[in-house]
Amino acid sequence: MTELVLIRVTGADRPGVTATISSILAQYDVTIMDIGQAEIHDTLSLGILAAIPSRAESAPVLKDVLFKVHELGLSVSFTPVTPESYDHWVAQQGKPRHIITLLARTIEAGAIARVTTIAAEHGLNIDQINRLSGRVPLDNVADTTRACVEFSVRGAADQATMRAQFLEAANELGVDIAFQEDDMFRRTRRLVCFDMDSTLIETEVIDELAHAAGVGEQVAEITERAMQGELDFTQSFEQRVALLKGLSGDVLEGIAERLPVTEGAERLISNLRALGYKTAILSGGFNYFGRYLQKRLGIDYVFANELEMEDNLVTGRVTGRVVDGQRKAELLRELADQEGIRLEQTIAVGDGANDLPMLSIAGLGIAFRAKPLVRENAKHSISTLGLDGILYLLGYHDRDIH
Repeated sequence: MTELVLIRVTGADRPGVTATISSILAQYDVTIMDIGQAEIHDTLSLGILAAIPSRAESAPVLKDVLFKVHELGLSVSFTPVTPESYDHWVAQQGKPRHIITLLARTIEAGAIARVTTIAAEHGLNIDQINRLSGRVPLDNVADTTRACVEFSVRGAADQATMRAQFLEAANELGVDIAFQEDDMFRRTRRLVCFDMDSTLIETEVIDELAHAAGVGEQVAEITERAMQGELDFTQSFEQRVALLKGLSGDVLEGIAERLPVTEGAERLISNLRALGYKTAILSGGFNYFGRYLQKRLGIDYVFANELEMEDNLVTGRVTGRVVDGQRKAELLRELADQEGIRLEQTIAVGDGANDLPMLSIAGLGIAFRAKPLVRENAKHSISTLGLDGILYLLGYHDRDIH
């Protein structure tokens, strides 16, 4: 009768350990039913679920493994596995899988404890834990670091309830926690659409134009109320643009050259391009500045509002349909169709209430440094890191990123 034995090897990591152990098992025609290996701070943890055939008694196999492991200066343990236990393990196949991503400048034990406690309370089993961020020197400055730990969990879960609990925990701990299904779409996303103002750039362009026109306070007040969802975007947009009437077009170039690009934007987009993603700006701002960023960052598509000019002066109007929240969602759908992909393969990133329609239909909708209303209604959010933190939500390690 075939014997099932779980072999655990731990100790100082070195090349060839797995090869040595598996070679011994091969001599006895052992079948590997499961295998997993992890290395933390040069310490190895190797697990092998071995099915030892009846013609090869387990004692000689395990004795040879034991001697070789001790010769290598490592530790080993052997645990018999019953057929009933193995059948139960097999029955877990097909259960829903999710990814929990914890992001912060530095990750404290309290954050790990909170995340794993919530997962356990919902009956989710953690299969793997991976650090996606690179190794950080002890003397590194905390506000310039990136830290990310990814948990692969298995089991059914009430996603809305878990996201609400994770958002509460994130707010209390000053971290970001994302919870998403681990399905094929997570690994096949192909289009990323960004809001521009306060997302790709760290300012609202219309506020910069308003300062130049001498109506900064009036426009800023309307902008804030619109972003909070207190005003209809289109109506508020028209009110703000009207206040710009008479502004010289000469000031636009200077404002464009001074636009502060958001932390991590260049790193994110250069890597997305290298990985074959398409990118787009879907903005309630202005095409002039969207095209400037398109050239600077290498964006594929730009859809924003055209600021009407006459005799090089702003008329206080825009031409064409205003790009509001509904239009952003329509454009996301249109671009997905154009690229021949499903909505599940799209990503949308924004900070304001007018971004919620596109965030809600995208496969991965991310509220970036967003207002509380937007964070509460978006499925995912990033507030502690720069835009390049999105690469972690896609499952990329720092070692994969330029």
